[in-house]
Amino acid sequence: MPGWFKKAWYGLASLLSFSSFILIIVALVVPHWLSGKILCQTGVDLVNATDRELVKFIGDIYYGLFRGCKVRQCGLGSRQSQFTIFPHLVKELNAGLHVMILLLLFLALALALVSMGFAILNMIQVPYQAVNGPGGICLWNVLAGGVVALAIASFMAAVKFHVLTERIANFQEKLFQFVVLEEQYEESFWICVASALAHAANLVVVAISHIPLPEIKTKIEEATVTAEDILY
Repeated sequence: MPGWFKKAWYGLASLLSFSSFILIIVALVVPHWLSGKILCQTGVDLVNATDRELVKFIGDIYYGLFRGCKVRQCGLGSRQSQFTIFPHLVKELNAGLHVMILLLLFLALALALVSMGFAILNMIQVPYQAVNGPGGICLWNVLAGGVVALAIASFMAAVKFHVLTERIANFQEKLFQFVVLEEQYEESFWICVASALAHAANLVVVAISHIPLPEIKTKIEEATVTAEDILY
């Protein structure tokens, strides 16, 4: 049985892995990976809008991996519309890259549960095989964190190199053309980053659990026998 010191740190490692699992689920469900400002270029060109009038043609957009929302501003007031990525919009995007991001995150969910299981195993008992011990915990956390990091990098590549926001903004638009003015990553994206950091923190936790505790030695007082004690 591992000592209380290692049990405490392995318990923390299992909690971090479970928190990573929950964070990934939240990131998948909440449609706030990225938000931005979109300009109705067609409306601007039609009325030859000045700089002061551009505000009337700037709308908003936000989306996640499954759905999102767009607010159009084309000079006639705002019009809000909801959209889903599957099954039609994904065809206008880089479908292979988008599906790969989802598969990576689902794989990260499984790896997070495996790393949690290994941490619980080490908290309960000392495994006979080294691969099931602290080395195994580190291995699964490296894999889980790496997969999440790869999913994050793939999403950033889709935004930057495949003009993801612009493609979504112009989906099923026949009369108006939209231009992206600004983009910023939102809470779901940063939640995914936090998930990867949780696995990195687990490596630190496992390293700390192997720090040897100082042994507490008790002094044994030597009994001194005097001549008076012998007489009695």
